[in-house]
Amino acid sequence: MKPSLQPLAILGGRPAFAERLYVGRPNIGDRGRFLARVNDILDRRWLTNNGHYVHEFEKALAGLTGARHFIAACNGTVALELAVRALGLRGEVILPSFTFVATAHALQWQEITPVFCDIEPGSHTLDPARVEERITPRTSGIIGVHLWGTPCAVEDLAAIARRRDLRLVFDAAHALGSTRGGRPVGGFGDAEVFSFHATKFLNTFEGGGIATNDDELAARLRLMKNFGFAGYDEVVYLGTNGKMSEVQAAMGLTGVESLDEFIACNRRNHERYRAALAGLAGVRLLEPAQGERHNFQYVVLEIDETAALARDELLRVLWAENVVARRYFHPGCHRMEPYRTLFPDVAARLPVTERICRRVLVLPTGTAIGEAEIDAIGSILRAALARGAEVRAALARSPGP
Repeated sequence: MKPSLQPLAILGGRPAFAERLYVGRPNIGDRGRFLARVNDILDRRWLTNNGHYVHEFEKALAGLTGARHFIAACNGTVALELAVRALGLRGEVILPSFTFVATAHALQWQEITPVFCDIEPGSHTLDPARVEERITPRTSGIIGVHLWGTPCAVEDLAAIARRRDLRLVFDAAHALGSTRGGRPVGGFGDAEVFSFHATKFLNTFEGGGIATNDDELAARLRLMKNFGFAGYDEVVYLGTNGKMSEVQAAMGLTGVESLDEFIACNRRNHERYRAALAGLAGVRLLEPAQGERHNFQYVVLEIDETAALARDELLRVLWAENVVARRYFHPGCHRMEPYRTLFPDVAARLPVTERICRRVLVLPTGTAIGEAEIDAIGSILRAALARGAEVRAALARSPGP
């Protein structure tokens, strides 16, 4: 897709891209291998209920995460709900507000109070020092969120959990393939929960899963995701329908085969963005920790107050050019319902979250874009920031997206 060389669309030019570029455009993998698996599923006439491909996918993900057990589920939200329930969480659970709202919903849905905690400014992940401040006699657990492929401060959070006798879960939806201290994400805490939604760099259309080294927890989760069935006509536990289908697992296995390719593409894109955005005042590209593996799944900018245009102004500029950038996780869970009504004063305890929610801008990456698109996005941002006052005036005259 070759970008045009027209002036900025917000100033009357034509959009740089004829088709929209999206954050989270799905990676497909080898279509022939996937379709061969689908044909095999149809030949087997086993479409769901823990079939051959689900078992193979679970085995593959246990290998990738280094966890003793991996339990596949129909989606990441249900996987998190299962983990929360299987661990016996109750009362209050501490988590960041700077996360996808499903992390909080998985608690509130089960009548557990989410206690929103502030984040570290560098990593955007849960701040262990602030976690200590939020613990009460009603606290039963902590949910840390590995963000942008960067794991939380797992050692500090684990020390708090041990000292205060709390359960520790990680929402690892962003972090498959990343490491902390050389260890793969998947083996930390009591359990780590993954998403394989279509927007994730490894997807199963919809899907999720739970990694754990706890044998008893794994056995309980396997019962819970299948109505509590322990065998034919034998129900021994309260459960629900959280199973992954065979076609989902087939897509996941196909993606696993191309995982190194996906990560290499993400890395190349990240490096290209670094070059394209170098030297832009007020614009910071988040970088992974040195010495660790990283999946480079997200290209994340912070637009601070020294930039010639604010984050939301740059968002509108990009959308006008058909670059559908995103302001994850605006405005923060604490400002969404039902939480803004339940906890109207919590924003005062989340100053870093409030600031980051105003600054973050996520750009398209993955196998759907290449160097030409990245260079064009960089040129759009440079042109907009160079003509800040003129762009701001144009934005004031036009309705927002």
